Amino acid sequence: MTYALVDVVFLSLACVALACLGLPASWRPLFAAGTALMALTAVFDSVMIGLGLFGYRASTLSGIFVGLAPVEDFAYPLAAAVVLPALWRRLRPAPSTRRPAPSTRRPAPSTRKPAPSSRKGDA
Repeated sequence: MTYALVDVVFLSLACVALACLGLPASWRPLFAAGTALMALTAVFDSVMIGLGLFGYRASTLSGIFVGLAPVEDFAYPLAAAVVLPALWRRLRPAPSTRRPAPSTRRPAPSTRKPAPSSRKGDA
């Protein structure tokens, strides 16, 4: 089995999950997060492969690389950038069950008169 086939199955499941969880209101944050994750994947996978921490059999790869990282490594951060925000949105509490934010307003000044002093010698 090739990594590309595993990626197709994984990304298909991610698309099904996204369809079930609901599409995002805006794609901009997902694009920004996806871009950052892809860049981090390229850098850190290249470093780890360069240090010999892990490797791939050439027969399971497409032969396309970004740095030392095979292109097949980029399916997982792509799926995470799309599915995790939708999952987060779905699992967070409904707005009515959240605690209200603390008020930043100052309390109104009191209009009550101060109580008379009970100490001797006060007039």
